[in-house]
Parts: sequence; C-alpha cells; structure tokens
Amino acid sequence: MRAYHIESAGKNPIVTSLPRPTPTTGEIAVEIGACGLNFADLLMVKGDYQDTPAAPFTLGMEVAGTVTDLGPETTGPAPGTRVAVFGGQGGLAEHGCFPAERAVAIPDDMSFTDAAAFQIAYGTSHVALDHRAKLQPGETLLVLGAAGGVGLTAVEIGKLMGAKVIACARGPEKLDVARQAGADHLIDAKTQDIREACKDLGGLDVVYDPVGGDQFKAAFRACNPEARLLPIGFASGDVPQIPANHLLVKNLTVMGLYWGGYLKFRPEVITESMQTLLHWYSEGRLTPHVSHVLPLERADEGLELLRTRRSTGKVVITMED
Repeated sequence: MRAYHIESAGKNPIVTSLPRPTPTTGEIAVEIGACGLNFADLLMVKGDYQDTPAAPFTLGMEVAGTVTDLGPETTGPAPGTRVAVFGGQGGLAEHGCFPAERAVAIPDDMSFTDAAAFQIAYGTSHVALDHRAKLQPGETLLVLGAAGGVGLTAVEIGKLMGAKVIACARGPEKLDVARQAGADHLIDAKTQDIREACKDLGGLDVVYDPVGGDQFKAAFRACNPEARLLPIGFASGDVPQIPANHLLVKNLTVMGLYWGGYLKFRPEVITESMQTLLHWYSEGRLTPHVSHVLPLERADEGLELLRTRRSTGKVVITMED
C-alpha cells in the first residue's frame, strides 16, 4: 500500500510502499478514503508534538473509511461499516489499523471528505466551549485564528450555542469565510488593534485561542470580569506567559484544552460530544469547510498550505489517484 511515512527521526516524510497492516486484538482494519491534515502533523514532522510517535511511523491523525476486518476478540464495528477514527497516526495511507473503541459510525449521507475533516476540529471546539468554558447564550466569544481548521468550527459552534461571536483573522478573504460561518463581528488581525476593537464591542466573556503570542495578550487585556480563556494551540510559535496577578484582579480563568487527552482519562466526554455533533450535522446545522482536497502524492503540498496559512478550514488528503 502507499503511505506518507517518516522512516527515522529528523527525516522528512515521503510517499512510499509499505506492507498492508493486520489488525491485532482490539483493532479494526480500515480501507481509508480520506485523511484530514492538522497543525499537529507539522509538529510531528519536527518531533515537537506532545504525542509524536517513535519513528518509523505514518502521519495522519484522523481518517474516514470502511471497516474491512476485525482483530482477534474484537466485536465491531462490523466489516462494511463506514467510520471516522481518530488514530493519532497512520491515517495518510491506503489502509490502516486503529483501536476499535475510537471508531465512530458516520451517517450514510456524510462523505469521507467531510468525515475526515470533522472529528478533531469540531470535537476540539465543542468540548472547549461546552464542556470546559460552559459558554452561555448572550455571552461574547472571541475566536482567534477564526478561518483556520479549529477556529472556523468555533465560530460555527459558538453561534449555534447562542453567543455573540467576534472572529479575528488575517485579511478580508479569511474574514469573509468566518462571516459565512456565522460571525457577528470581524477583526482584521493585520490592520486592527484587537484589544481596542474588542473593548469597543463590550469586552469578552470567552476567548478561544489556537494562535497564542501577541493576539492572546491583546485578548487577555480585553476580558470582562469572570471571563474564561481557552489556549487551544500556539500556531504563532509563541507560548504566552500569563500574569497571575491580572487573573486575580478580574477573577479570570485560563483553562487548557487538549482534545485527544480526554481519550486517556475521560473518553465519555468525547463520545457524548461526538454524538451531539453528528446529530447537528445530520440536521444540517454544521457544514465542514474544506478549502483543499488533494491526493496522497500531494501530501507535502497539503502540509505546506497549513504551514504558510494559505488554507481556510481544513485540508483533506484522499487516497484516490
């Protein structure tokens, strides 16, 4: 089978031929239709991600496809079931073996492209805003990086939850994507003062931040008393240092969110969240935004789109030629 593989630490991934894997106990074999790219894939290439596997390994954290076989003592999902799986690795290949407990059956009308773009982006935003921040109707939510993979879903979900959503992104094209996702107000991070713009809109109750750096600092200073701040990631490369004395003065709460971490200590949080999200999708209330769909041979190009921030929403790799 073809796979986008890292042979050893420090080497760049390449498309190569590997033996088709066989599922072990507790695993399912999946014929992969599509795999969503994530910023974490870029970090894995450099060895900087918190869950980077030991080399050799195949990149690709989230996939959609069809179950083809079950490992020993594995009861399902049955062969023929269409599933989405967060495997953490192994997704950028024609076939893969993944823990059966992580497989989620997807609706018949959900394409593999949509399903591969769904779990991490929507899951992260829903768990962050609902389970962690407990976003309430009428509150003001600022989404930084609002046209990116997770940011755009935070705009969409925040609006569904009844918040007033402020979307912050770089440039009019990206802001228009956020507007179409439901944003009430737009801030251009290239030309506007984020702090002043947010204060002019009444201040912030919840901040959703996959960017970090100066944007986090500006948002922090525009928070209302008892606001909640959610560091999701640090696409800027700058991990901000949080002044604890300012937390005290305004009674602010900073709460980290690593979606994949719940698989290890509270998997029911992800299971219940995904049930809600798939229900919303089936009702037509969620519309995954995929700016680029590329074949496996162009996986390098897909990662470069993420690295240079030229994509909006998700980039998805398909296994078709």
